[in-house]
Amino acid sequence: MRVLGVDPGLTRCGVGVVEGAPGRALRMLACGVVRTPAELEVADRLLQIERGLEAWFDTHRPELVAVERVFAQHNVRTVMGTAQASAVAMLVATRRGIPVTLHTPSEVKAAVTGSGRAEKAQVGAMVTRILRLDAPPKPADAADALALAICHIWRGTASQRIAAAVASTRAREYRP
Repeated sequence: MRVLGVDPGLTRCGVGVVEGAPGRALRMLACGVVRTPAELEVADRLLQIERGLEAWFDTHRPELVAVERVFAQHNVRTVMGTAQASAVAMLVATRRGIPVTLHTPSEVKAAVTGSGRAEKAQVGAMVTRILRLDAPPKPADAADALALAICHIWRGTASQRIAAAVASTRAREYRP
């Protein structure tokens, strides 16, 4: 499967594409960031993010999209920008009929390092190792996007099967 990971942000929106399957070697196809200048209005920045992500989708044709779930931070402006960039990524994928899954930062860290409290450097080091790269991806937003894609390949498909089984069981149990 080909997964596009998105580490949302208004200034730097990390993007990474990984191909592979659980239990098999994974391969990085591309990584980078969609950048927007801080002096632009938020609406214009979101439009630039959309255009940048559209180009990534056109080039890499992902089958699935993994986006970092926005969590509460102390800085409300940062959270709002991150949430808005996240929504743009979900919109671009959904418009194309591509399934989107959200993963929490601790879930991603645990998937790639074994610890949900890993530091950014540890995540970058493990992404480098897992994907057999010569050096950690730069900037860290690109490495985080690759980590999201890896997490989804390793955990997302199992989580989706479990959720589908639970929903099916509930549907059978609930028959008025």
